[in-house]
Amino acid sequence: MAAKLFLRPHCLSLPILLHARPLLSPLPALRPSLTAAATSARAASSAHTQARIPYGPSLYKGARPHPTDEEQREREEEDEEEEEGKQPFDEQSFTRVFNVAALRVPSKDCFALESRLRGHLLNWPRVHNIARVTGDEVDPDIVKLVGQRNGDEGNLEALERRVYGKAEGDGEELGRVLYREKLTRTFNSQGFANFGNLARITRPKKRKKREDDGNGTRQRDRSIGRNEAAMVEVVEDEGEGDDLRGLLGEGFKRSKWRGSTRLLLLDERYANEGLEDLPEAIEVMFREDTTDAPHPNLELVSCKLTLFYDYWSMNEVLEVLLPKGMIVPSAFETVGHIAHLNLRDEHLPYKKLIAKVVLDKNKPKIRTVVNKIDAIHSDYRTMQLEVLAGNKSLVTTVVENGLKFTVDLATVYWNSRLAMERLRLVSGFTHDDVVCDVFCGVGPITISAAKIVKRVYANDLNPSAIEYLERNSVLNRLERKIKIFNMDGRRFISLIFASEKALSITQVVMNLPNDAAEYLDAFRGIYSNKMRGDVRNLPTIHVYGFSKADDPEFDFHERIRITLREVEVDVEMRRVRLVAPGKWMLCAKFTLPQSVAFARNETLPLDRL
Repeated sequence: MAAKLFLRPHCLSLPILLHARPLLSPLPALRPSLTAAATSARAASSAHTQARIPYGPSLYKGARPHPTDEEQREREEEDEEEEEGKQPFDEQSFTRVFNVAALRVPSKDCFALESRLRGHLLNWPRVHNIARVTGDEVDPDIVKLVGQRNGDEGNLEALERRVYGKAEGDGEELGRVLYREKLTRTFNSQGFANFGNLARITRPKKRKKREDDGNGTRQRDRSIGRNEAAMVEVVEDEGEGDDLRGLLGEGFKRSKWRGSTRLLLLDERYANEGLEDLPEAIEVMFREDTTDAPHPNLELVSCKLTLFYDYWSMNEVLEVLLPKGMIVPSAFETVGHIAHLNLRDEHLPYKKLIAKVVLDKNKPKIRTVVNKIDAIHSDYRTMQLEVLAGNKSLVTTVVENGLKFTVDLATVYWNSRLAMERLRLVSGFTHDDVVCDVFCGVGPITISAAKIVKRVYANDLNPSAIEYLERNSVLNRLERKIKIFNMDGRRFISLIFASEKALSITQVVMNLPNDAAEYLDAFRGIYSNKMRGDVRNLPTIHVYGFSKADDPEFDFHERIRITLREVEVDVEMRRVRLVAPGKWMLCAKFTLPQSVAFARNETLPLDRL
C-alpha cells in the first residue's frame, strides 16, 4: 500500500493547483508492447470510464502530479533503461493525486472523534482514514516548555530566550560556540535533533521489529505512515511563520505549535466543500469546540491524497496496461516461490508486462514467474516452462499439510491445486494400512501417507522424481517407512504383487489421470499363483482419470470395466475438479474383484464385456 498526503490549511473552496496530464497517455515503456490503436482507444474512453466510477480510488480518476526537475531527470534515465529492455513499464505513471478534505484534531481526541464521524470518513481500500502529521511529534520536555495546545505565550518567549538568547524585540543572540554547546547537551530519543551528521554517528542502532511473512523472510510493518510505501507530508504556504522551524525541526513549519495532531480524512464527496455544506455531525463538532479559545481544537483543511504504484492491486494495473476488452489474467498457481501462469494466445505479446505486475504485487512470497509454453506430452509429465520474471531457478520448496517438499518444475510434475484432494485421500487411511503408490512423483501422497500407515511402496518412472522423493522423505524424517522403486507402473504392479509383500498391501493409489486407467490390466491375475484362502483382504484401488463425456462418471466406469475385463465392478466415483471446460478429473475407488485378482489371464468373449 502506498499513500501520500499533501496538506494545505486553506478553506476547501481553494482549487488544487495541479498540472494534470491525460490519464492514459501512451507510456514510453509501453511502445514495444501496446499497439497505438489500443492505446488511443483507451485514452479516448478514459473520460467515459471515469464517469462510470462514482466512488472510490481508480486509475481512471484523479490526476498525475507534475514532476519536479529532479524527478523529470530520473524519469528520463528510467526511460533510457526501458528502451534497453530493463524495465517493461514506468511505475511512476501509476501515481494518482486525489483532492479530499480532512479534520485536523488533537491526537488525544482522535479515536473518540473518529467514532462520531465513522460514516463520514474516507472509506477507501488500503487507505487508513487516520493520518499522522509530519513534524507534530515533539519531545515531551519541549512540550512542557512550549505549553499545551492552548498554552501561555509566556512559555514560548521563555523557551526562545533559553535557546536563542532573545525573544521578540529584546536580548542578544548567543555566540555560535555557546549555542552549539547548548544544543549538543540536549539528547532525546531521536538523537541530536539539530545536528543530523552528529546524530547519525552517536545515535544507537535500533532493532526494527519485523514480522514473519510465512515464507521464511521478514518484512517491515506496512501500516500507513510507518514505512517507505506510505507517507504523510504537510505542505504549508511559503513564508508562513518560521519562528519554530529551527526549534522543532525542519518537518515543522507552523508559526504556532498547538500540540500533537492527527488528520481525519473525510469522505471524498466533501472535497472542496465549505463548512456550511458538510454533514450536520461535523458542524455540531465545530459548534462544540470552544469559540473563546485562542486556538480552536478542530481545523478544516484541504488535502491531496497521492496513491503510488504500490497501492494499486494487480488487476487494476493490468486493466490499464492491457488493451481494452482483453481478459485480465488474474489467476495463477503458486508452487513455493514460483507463480505458474497459463496465458492465452492473446496475452503472449504482453507476457513480460503481466509477469512484472504479478511479481511486484505478490512480493516477497513470489520471486519467480513462469508460463507454460506447451502441453504435457512426455512420459514424465514435465511441463515446458518459460521464465518471464524474477529468479531463474525453478527449484523451490512447497509446504503442504504440514510437510515440506522440494521440487524442480523443470524436471518433475507438481500440482498445488490437488492439495485438498490429497489430504482427503490420505485421511481415509489407517495405521494398519500398507499403501502402494504406483505413480508417486516427488511424494506428496507417499510422504503424507507414511505419517499414518505402516509402510508405503512408492514408484515412479521419472528418475528425477525419485531423486526428489528420496530428499523429501529424509527432509520429513519418514525414510524408514518408505520403500522406493524406479520403473514402469505396469512392471512395478507385477513385481510388487508377485513378492511376499503382496498379501500385506491394502491400498493402491494410481494418480496419473491421463493414463492410469490403462494400467489396471496389470492387476488381472496378480493372485493367480496363490490359494484363495491365503488372501484375506483384497486391496482397495484409488484410480484417477479425465473425462470429457456428457456423463463423466459412466464414461470412466466403463473404461475401468473394459480394462479389467470384468462386468461387475462396484465403483465409488467422485468428481475432483473441472480442469478445463467440459473436462472433469475423477477419482474411482473400488475393491479389486476376486474374479480379476485370481484370473488366469484368459481372454473373455466380447459378450461378457
